[in-house]
Amino acid sequence: MFELILAATARSYFFMRRFMPTAIVIDAINTRRGLKWGVPGMLLAVPYSLAAIYCRAQVEAGGPGWLNLLVLLFLFNTLKFVLIGPISLLKLIVVRVREAVARRRMTRALLAEDVVHVVHVDDPILVSRHG
Repeated sequence: MFELILAATARSYFFMRRFMPTAIVIDAINTRRGLKWGVPGMLLAVPYSLAAIYCRAQVEAGGPGWLNLLVLLFLFNTLKFVLIGPISLLKLIVVRVREAVARRRMTRALLAEDVVHVVHVDDPILVSRHG
């Protein structure tokens, strides 16, 4: 029984991650190329919050009660998009710092390698390139 529940949960999770629009957008933002779009992506919270307000007004005006489920869904999506901005900004800062450190290390390694070659080898190309 537990295996059946676990399998159904896993399949529904992967279905949601693959086909739900908000999950697709958030997955795209969480890539290296998409991190810069996190803060502008926060603007997508506005239509979701407006839709939640509209559905709530319909319920209060005597509309069907199932619209409350849509209100919850819209509010959850609003929260996801509001939070993705600061999270992606922090991730972008971390990635840029790591890239800068890697560039510095690579430059130092290349310079150290060239110095070793210049000292140990009398290659006129290496000597003329740095000296």
